[in-house]
This record gives sequence, C-alpha cells and structure tokens, in this order.
Amino acid sequence: MTVFEIIFAIALLLFSIAIILVVLLQEGNQKNVGAVTGVADSFLSKSKARSVDAFLSRWTKVIAIGFFVLVIVANAVMYFVK
Repeated sequence: MTVFEIIFAIALLLFSIAIILVVLLQEGNQKNVGAVTGVADSFLSKSKARSVDAFLSRWTKVIAIGFFVLVIVANAVMYFVK
C-alpha cells in the first residue's frame, strides 16, 4: 500500500465512524425513540432536544458530504496515480 492509500483509508474510517455516531445520537421522528439518549417531556428539554437535533442534523449533512467527496477523490487518485 502506498502512503496515499493509507491516508485515504484512515480518513474514510474516521468519517464512517463519525457519521455512525452522529446518526445514533439523533432522536427519532416519533416521540422518545432516540437510539442512545432519552429526553424527558418538559418544556426545557423539548427545546433543548430541538436545538441538539438541529445541530446533529446539520453535522450529519456535513460529514456525509465530506465522506462522499473523499470517496470520489480517493478513487480518482487511485485510478490516475497508478
């Protein structure tokens, strides 16, 4: 394996772990269906859950886009560098 292949493999591994963690931390669409956390039904916790869900949703999109760009770049580099 070349240095580029090792770097891309490590970066893809980190992106995949990050996207798995961010998705697991999100609440489900139904009431109290979070995979990891459980949120009480008070007013303060509902607004906190919305802000946390918005934050996690935004980061899910960012990490997913980064993952796909990294996969495309890695494939292009591996194809043209041979």
